[in-house]
This record gives sequence, C-alpha cells and structure tokens, in this order.
Amino acid sequence: MHSFGEVIIAQVHFTDTFEIKIRPCLVLFEEKGNVVVAGITSNLKMEGIPLSKKEGAIKDSIIKLNYIYTVSSQMIKRSLFSISKEKKEFVKSEIIKRME
Repeated sequence: MHSFGEVIIAQVHFTDTFEIKIRPCLVLFEEKGNVVVAGITSNLKMEGIPLSKKEGAIKDSIIKLNYIYTVSSQMIKRSLFSISKEKKEFVKSEIIKRME
C-alpha cells in the first residue's frame, strides 16, 4: 500500500500519445489498487513545488500539481523516499488553494 508523500517510480500513460514512460510521481492517495499521483519533472522552468536532492530526489525537481493522474498499483516499479511532514503540509495547502 502506498501513502501520501511517497515518491515512487511508475509507468505513466501519457494522454496526448500512446506512449508509456517510466516517471517519478508523488503519491497523493491510494484506494482499491488505484493510486492518485502528481507528476514530478526535472525541468526546473516548470511551475510547481520544488523538490531538492537534499530531500532525497535524484535531481532537483518540481512536483507538478497541475499534472495529477491515476495509475494502477501494478504500474508502480518502486518507492524511492517520502517527503517531510512540512513538505506534505505544503502540498496539501497548495492542492486546497487550487480547489477553492
């Protein structure tokens, strides 16, 4: 079972192509084998929440809250690390802002 704040590597099916790529993601929640995640990119020019190497990322990266999707738990290759409690709270507050 995967939990909020876990950074994973998963197979991601892109909506604009038929490609499936292996990408890092931040777990938002899991329910009945479906895992809702936010995409992570190493393109630092993109908008989102910074995620640094000091926090455990392979490269300095951006959590993209504008790129949320669902993957099957079977598409998850491995777990990398979990973000800090403070970063989790920041992610929650940013998601809530977008919902208001």
